[in-house]
This record gives sequence, structure tokens and C-alpha cells, in this order.
Amino acid sequence: MTKQNVVVSDAEAEIMNMAISVAVSNSSIFTAVAEKPPVGPPGYIPISRKRFLNLKNLDSINGAERINSWVDSMRASSPTHLKSSSFLKEDQSSWILQHPSALDMFEQIIDASKGKQIVMFMDYDGTLSPIVEDPDRAFMSDAMRKTVKKVARCFPTAIVSGRCRDKVYKFVKLAELYYAGSHGMDIKGPAKGSKYKTGSQGVLCQPASEFLPMIDEVYKLLVEKTKSTPGAKVENNKFCLSVHFRCVDEKQWTELALQVRSVLKDYPKLRLTQGRKVLEIRPTIKWDKGKALEFLLESLGYANCTDVFPVYIGDDRTDEDAFKILRERGQGFGILVSKTPKETTATYSLQEPAEVMDFLQRLVEWKRQSIRAHSML
Repeated sequence: MTKQNVVVSDAEAEIMNMAISVAVSNSSIFTAVAEKPPVGPPGYIPISRKRFLNLKNLDSINGAERINSWVDSMRASSPTHLKSSSFLKEDQSSWILQHPSALDMFEQIIDASKGKQIVMFMDYDGTLSPIVEDPDRAFMSDAMRKTVKKVARCFPTAIVSGRCRDKVYKFVKLAELYYAGSHGMDIKGPAKGSKYKTGSQGVLCQPASEFLPMIDEVYKLLVEKTKSTPGAKVENNKFCLSVHFRCVDEKQWTELALQVRSVLKDYPKLRLTQGRKVLEIRPTIKWDKGKALEFLLESLGYANCTDVFPVYIGDDRTDEDAFKILRERGQGFGILVSKTPKETTATYSLQEPAEVMDFLQRLVEWKRQSIRAHSML
């Protein structure tokens, strides 16, 4: 499979949870809807989706209400707000039952993977590195880098991030991995080649290449527009943009939302979604981390295989697209990295990058023992 270009004229109407669409210059509101719960493992108890974007009512909301909905969504993405208002204490116990620790369930995961090829997919920020105030200092520890290197020796391994692919590579510094930057819109195979698939070097996929001039233009406008808001940082991730507000006083979130809206209202081919203390601006194409996962599996030759076992580990709302794909395929598992209960389609959970490293180390050790045991037969 070679380069792809997939473009649609309208913004995606179904953006999970509190994603915000600016593909139409009019406003949006959130309404409660019923959604079919995902199918999970035995004992799985679904949490219903609470809020969904209703584009049918775009014309009925004025600008002030629109901005209020943006700010409400920004507050909802804050971990402090999630702890205080999203779930009661009794719900936390229920959440753990629904999404048990991948460390506690390690043996069950291994049993489910027997006879299949494990393929590893991991987000970067908040998964392999801690979330930090300055996104330019989200460094990976040496111990984590060594662990990921060992994982890549055992399984095909990909980093799937909202960051610019080149920037993620500078953080990770491992040439043997697959890298999918810009939420999967910029995919490249291992610089050293891959023992799992020949001819995997070079750029595999850049479905949003025609948007590059627009992204650069909007980046400059946003930098200029938001410079009056202390703590705001606009990051150019090549095929998408990030407006970080982790260091912005909450009292100024409304002002920041107004600044972003004033720029994006003139760009109907871009849409806005929500991450962890960040507003993500992306082209309106049918592509996300889930599509990137599917593309990489196909590139590795596992598109229609029943003996593949993809494992995706991520902490952000944008990772939900990949979790959803795994449930739809009925293959592998999604693992959410979070210390607080969140609505997710992931099967299992880990609390922080330290637990991610522990899980990866156990996976490597299991693989090594498996190889040793096989060689003795």
C-alpha cells in the first residue's frame, strides 16, 4: 500500500465525547444521545456516552453560547475537573472493574495472544513520557527508551502521536520503529528497515499533504492572535496544529477560545477537537489514529489476518479512535493510561508511564522465555 489521499468537503459530524467542530462557521452544541455500548470481555460493564456533537442545531446558537461550549469542553479536559465532577467515588470502583489493570490481567492478555503475532502501538505524550507544562520538554527517560528498543526487537512497534513525526523521532531516537505523527497523517517506516516487512522504509502515507500551505498559514495567524494570552503556546505539528493551554490561567480560557475562533471561522476545511489541556486543529479528512493503525497493519501484511494481536496503549481522547477500531476488528486490546476514570472504549488500563514501562518489560520477558522454551523442544 502506498501514499493515500482521502479528502472530504465537510467536517466530521461524529467526534467522540466533547470534540468541537469548526468546519462550519456557525456554532455547535452538545446534546445527550443514546449510543450502542461497545462489546467487551466477560464482566465488561459499558459506560454510556454522555455528550455528543449535534450539528443539526448549529444555526440556533449565538456566538456567546458557542464560546461557552468551547470553554466548558476545555474545563472537562482538565484532570482536576475530571477528579472533582465526572465520577463519584463509587463509580471509580465500577470503572476499575470495567477497565482492570493490564498488569493485573497480564496472564489473561498473554493467553489471548497465544498463536498470534503481537503488534505494538503506543502514543508518546502521557504514555511513554510524562505530561509536562512545556511540550518541548516532554523527554523520554533512558530506561523507557531501552525498554521500547527491546519491545521493537520482539514485535513490530509503532509510535502514533499527535506530534509532528520528526519531533517525536527526536524524542524517541529509535530508528527501528514505525512513526505515525500528526494523529496518523504522516507515517514512515523504520529507517533501518524492518525484519517483519521488507521495503517498509520511506514515507508510507501522508493523506493530508494538500493542506500543508493552509496549516502553515493558520499557524502564523494563531501565533499572532494568541500572543496576548500568557501561557498559551501554538505548536506546528506539520499536518495539524496544537494550541496548548496547560499554562493559561483558567480565567483567560474564554479569551483564548475567542482568539482561536476568530482565526478558524475563515477556514471551513479545518476542524477543532479537544485533547488534554490542548485544542487540536486538523484537516477535515477521514483520517485519525484508528485509520493509521489499520494502515500500518495492512502495510505489515496483517490486513485480513486472524492471527494478529494488536495492542494499542494511549492516554488521550484522540487514542479512542484506535481503541474503537480494535473493538470493531475483535482483535487485540486497547489500554488507557489514566489515573482517573474516563469514558473509554479501551479494555484495560494503566495509571502512568511507569506502569506502561512495567507492562512492556513483562511483555519482553515473556517473549524471551517463550523463545527459550521453544528452542529447547
